[in-house]
Amino acid sequence: MDMYNTVVGFFQSGGIFMYPIVIVLALGMAIAIERWFYLSVARSSNHRLWKRIQPHLAKGDLMQVALLTEKSRSAISHIFSYGLSRARTSRRRDDVEIAMEEGLMETVPNLEKRTGYLATFANIATLLGLLGTIIGLIQAFTAVASANPSEKADMLSASISVAMNTTAFGLMVAIPLLLLYAVLQTKTTQMVDSLEMASVKFLNSLTDSPVSGGANPG
Repeated sequence: MDMYNTVVGFFQSGGIFMYPIVIVLALGMAIAIERWFYLSVARSSNHRLWKRIQPHLAKGDLMQVALLTEKSRSAISHIFSYGLSRARTSRRRDDVEIAMEEGLMETVPNLEKRTGYLATFANIATLLGLLGTIIGLIQAFTAVASANPSEKADMLSASISVAMNTTAFGLMVAIPLLLLYAVLQTKTTQMVDSLEMASVKFLNSLTDSPVSGGANPG
């Protein structure tokens, strides 16, 4: 109960700028949670599809590979479908590679979507905290200007202490958001790297393996 009263008192003494910082925190956390689940599900679905198509790709059964990619909505299936579509008209490695790069370029923005907002929200929280503190200090100096000289020092120190709460809270919001941004950026980069690696393996298998299963790449 004492902890709750302390938090409530800290929040109330910070002034009106504490509320927009809370909104920034809520938006940032919502984006971070959504992105974390999205990337986790995408990674799992990519891995699952790759394990399923590897045996068929090794045998050159492009028809079965195409069926599996059509049934999946994963990021890797989107890239592979571009390569398979191009392989039906050309077996040249460069042509298939360019098609798969196009699929990758369309996929990456979906993986990076909204993650950049976390860094922006962290900066906004810090700036709101500083703005709240500056306004609080202005109000504090204005209030003590007409106060009794013997009370000025105590009133000013108390007012400054309250004004600094906004900056502290802004930093308390900004630091976790920056950490979440770094984690999600790392997770996204790892996934893009894995997609590029899978694309290279897919391309090697596609151009080197014999063709079977009724497909006619060229």
